[in-house]
Amino acid sequence: MKIIKSIKELKKELLEYKKANLSIGFVPTMGYLHEGHLSLMRAAKKENERLIVSIFVNPMQFGANEDLDKYPRDLERDSKLCEDEGVDILFCPSVEELYPKGFSSYVDMNSLTNTLCGASRAGHFRGVCTVLMKLFNITGANRAYFGQKDAQQCAVVKQMVRDLNLDIEIKICPIVREADNLAKSSRNVYLNEDERKSALCLSRALALAKKMLDEGEKEAFKIKEAMQKEIEKENLARIDYISLVNPKTMQELEQIKDEVLVALAVFVGKTRLIDNYLRGEI
Repeated sequence: MKIIKSIKELKKELLEYKKANLSIGFVPTMGYLHEGHLSLMRAAKKENERLIVSIFVNPMQFGANEDLDKYPRDLERDSKLCEDEGVDILFCPSVEELYPKGFSSYVDMNSLTNTLCGASRAGHFRGVCTVLMKLFNITGANRAYFGQKDAQQCAVVKQMVRDLNLDIEIKICPIVREADNLAKSSRNVYLNEDERKSALCLSRALALAKKMLDEGEKEAFKIKEAMQKEIEKENLARIDYISLVNPKTMQELEQIKDEVLVALAVFVGKTRLIDNYLRGEI
């Protein structure tokens, strides 16, 4: 595995891939890798001849009061995990490498980003789209792999690829969970023992929503009320949002017909966690 920090050096390596007409799978991450990330790498490894993973904690997608400075980082640990998974290139640029002095071009979106995380994290998806556009262009990947846990991000990225006619396929992979059903997240490391137990209210609320949907409930507000009551049983939990949306448009549903994304964000202590249940496709 080659660890590369400069765009110029990466482009030089990629010339050899292109000469050999090798397909490239790409997994963009912010590091502090867990089993969810590794599952994306395994999917990419199966479907492509070469695998590139990026590690970049993107300052553009963090708000003023968010956890950029304390976001967990451990490049040595992450490098070992990537090597064990058969990654060919680990690309870990500095902020200055991706956003050099004078950088002033951005990718913005007028749909899909005004609900869920977009409503509570101003500018977040502008940062996501901008960095991914750069990384897609830099790597020249054939396919990029994302986890369903960030469902709104998946929808936004797929829309950006369609809108801008990008020659890359976006692959969405299932949520990976702990044995007790907590969705895997790099931020889980922030939770103390009591918070870790309280965090299970997210998966319990989603299981309740799934049960109600399976039993034929069509009224979104009834499902949201039931989920809210479940989460409010935990004193350490504070709801950011609970939403039932169309998974294609990310717009709120009043009546559930066929496809639905049940998404929620909850602060457990100071840690903001997200999770979802999807019926249908993004």
